[in-house]
Amino acid sequence: MVDGAVGEMNSSNSTSESKAKAATNTQTHGREEKEEESGRLDSLLKWAAGLGVSDSQKPDSCCCLGYSLAVSYFPDAGGRGMAAVRDLRKGELVLKVPKSALITTQLLSRDDTLSAALKAHPSLSAAQVLIVCFLYELSKGRASPWHPYFLCLPRSYDILAAFGEFEMQALQVDYAIWAAQKAVTKAEYEWKEATVLMKELKLKPQLLTLRAWIWATGTICSRTMHIPWDEAGCLCPVGDLFNYAAPGEDPNGFENADNLQNGDIIDVVDTQHSQRLTDGAFEERASAYCFYARKNYKKREQVLLGYGTYTNLELLEHYGFLLDDNPNEKVFIPLEHDIHSSSSWPEDLLFIDQNGRPSFALLSTLRLWATPPHQRKSIGHLAYSGSQLSQGNELFVMKWLAKKCHVILKHMPTLIEEDKLLLSFIDKIQDFDNLWEWGKALPAFGNEFCDFLKATGMRIDDEFKSSGRRTQMMIDRWKLAVQWRLNYKNIILNCISYCTGIISSLSG
Repeated sequence: MVDGAVGEMNSSNSTSESKAKAATNTQTHGREEKEEESGRLDSLLKWAAGLGVSDSQKPDSCCCLGYSLAVSYFPDAGGRGMAAVRDLRKGELVLKVPKSALITTQLLSRDDTLSAALKAHPSLSAAQVLIVCFLYELSKGRASPWHPYFLCLPRSYDILAAFGEFEMQALQVDYAIWAAQKAVTKAEYEWKEATVLMKELKLKPQLLTLRAWIWATGTICSRTMHIPWDEAGCLCPVGDLFNYAAPGEDPNGFENADNLQNGDIIDVVDTQHSQRLTDGAFEERASAYCFYARKNYKKREQVLLGYGTYTNLELLEHYGFLLDDNPNEKVFIPLEHDIHSSSSWPEDLLFIDQNGRPSFALLSTLRLWATPPHQRKSIGHLAYSGSQLSQGNELFVMKWLAKKCHVILKHMPTLIEEDKLLLSFIDKIQDFDNLWEWGKALPAFGNEFCDFLKATGMRIDDEFKSSGRRTQMMIDRWKLAVQWRLNYKNIILNCISYCTGIISSLSG
């Protein structure tokens, strides 16, 4: 690495040489980090094999993977994940993690000191207790039997609780900003509640900080899996290397509601059995967490795990990532009180889906609202059944919704094309030598760029390559915020197109 003085040199040759050295040093450092990470991963897999973790019915004591799965890197699909090393069949057992390898509150609290301290704080939630137990075990360092696992955990998480004020405001949409603020407030409150217990346990000073708590929260929130005996769940070494597959993205899967209704794929009676075979669960008979192929996989294809049905904002809140094409995405638009009061649908059902279609409940609500109040009782059953009330009513609803979406886009701080340009520049940020170069390239983002400078505390002539890990994490979260708001705007735009199409067909 080189310091900021390099940028002040007058000699172009010296500058070029310094840049070349900086690039070489960066590449060398990156290569060393990758080698170090690879070594930690190898140690993890050998350690896990010793505990009986295996992807085979005939486990190899040298490594827990190799028969069905291998750890691989998917740069455009979640980063590090699991790859099939052979063709896998849907429903096939691909990984088994014994109960003794799971990190649970029950297991960690066998420590006498920890157990005694926990009894004095019964008001803490199950999640808080697991976080404290996790930090306590982490503080043991090499003395902890899970030390090889801890070494492989990410150094940071991009969950909403980790967002700063700048990244929150970058979301631009009120309900998303509120969700981030709520996540941050909740994390701070739970940390303060647990601080007394952590001090009693004499945790190291760096583990007592809010920053450490949010990191531990990210670990527990994004990596735990369901177990029947503890609502906080468990950490599942190796099993948590699977990346996420959104339920419903497979058109031939049992999650597809139309297929279930039509009976085209499977009998409803078999749904529970099929669900067990498509993901993972703790199985009492095996006394292990068992993972099954959710579909047929070809060799080298990424093997995915369904965590549940989440919108992109929920994925950001709990896992720190989002999907460009999320079949479960939904966005909400502000609705006046009289619209809400015109029907009995809950607010969380009044949304626009990924393709721009208003939800069943939203359409029903708008149809009733567009009906004179004295007529709503007599035709309410039609609206709640999903029927159009009249051609005139439908035209009014579609025109109103299209106009509402136009107004939303008009009042957003940035345009769709501007967000796309900003994402492109964020991806290329390391190609710039300093903030001045990047700022000149982004004249349309003056205010947001200035806010970024204030949030990072960086000067306009500071170098990105020496800006520190905190700044890089902020940039990563900024990118996620921009991706989320761009996706929101695209769905609003899709809704305008949908409404325009309906209007055209009704008017033709």
